[in-house]
Amino acid sequence: MRQLLDADQLHVHKQRNYVHSLLLIGGIGLILAITTTLLWGVYGIVISTGVIALLVLLAPSIPPAAVMRLYRARKVPRGDDQLSRILDELSQRADLLARPDLYLIPSATLNAFATGTPRHAAIGITEGLLRRLSMREVAGVLAHEVSHIHNNDLWVMNLADIMTRFVQSLSYMALALVVLNLFGLLTGETPFSWWVILLLYFAPALSSLLQLGLSRAREFDADFEAAQLTGDPLGLVAALGRLERYQGSFWEDLVYPVPTRRIPQPSLLRTHPPTEERIARLRELSGEPSLPPMVVVEEPLVSMLGYGPIAMRPRYRWPGLWY
Repeated sequence: MRQLLDADQLHVHKQRNYVHSLLLIGGIGLILAITTTLLWGVYGIVISTGVIALLVLLAPSIPPAAVMRLYRARKVPRGDDQLSRILDELSQRADLLARPDLYLIPSATLNAFATGTPRHAAIGITEGLLRRLSMREVAGVLAHEVSHIHNNDLWVMNLADIMTRFVQSLSYMALALVVLNLFGLLTGETPFSWWVILLLYFAPALSSLLQLGLSRAREFDADFEAAQLTGDPLGLVAALGRLERYQGSFWEDLVYPVPTRRIPQPSLLRTHPPTEERIARLRELSGEPSLPPMVVVEEPLVSMLGYGPIAMRPRYRWPGLWY
């Protein structure tokens, strides 16, 4: 992918996000090493490393089409429509191994996400987002998801998720140690330190916080690369601002809930950074692009799904998905 923004800014940003992500992954790994050492000694680190490696290598990957079926998404045939042309150009600019499949989700919520691998990925975008954003803003959103695929963020987050879940499974042993200590109190001895038990019990919470921090770091990186792909940082700024206005805040939903404004919880999607901070970082970008910005023509958009507002209301589906 050719650099579209100032080279010095690109270097500083990439270095900052790389170090940030490395520290967060290292923090999760440190928590895992400490918990396994407390349980099995030094050999615990070797055991946990082997288990994590096997899970990463052998764990079956869910096909993108199967994920999209959970949301009742409809695949957009590759053709000469606006969305296909934009995604084709973004894929070429990002030098993707394969152009992602595009799916349209029958939901009034404003959302988009990517799933799969760089060789076989898919991007889902809701009908509500298409109806409320301009095509220039949609291009910025698609560029953000293409950046996730290009940077292999899906694999990185999957690694962090596996490590966190492994730490969580080890925390159940803390409950067993509590039972043993309670029996030990009858004999006047506690075989295990209460501090060790507390650390094992709260380790998953610490690991989850680091995982959310990693997610936010990858979001910032995807924003920056999306600006490179489109050559139009202000297009993504406009999209983020419009999304923030439509979705509102958590407190607004508590006072006056509007079903289509915010993606309800629980959700499969990760927590994103504050929109204000994302916009501020994008506005800091300077320098002339080496390639012209993408030419996005605002053509009349005809719904590809034909669903009305009632059919697109957010609904809960197993196992904790909202669409």
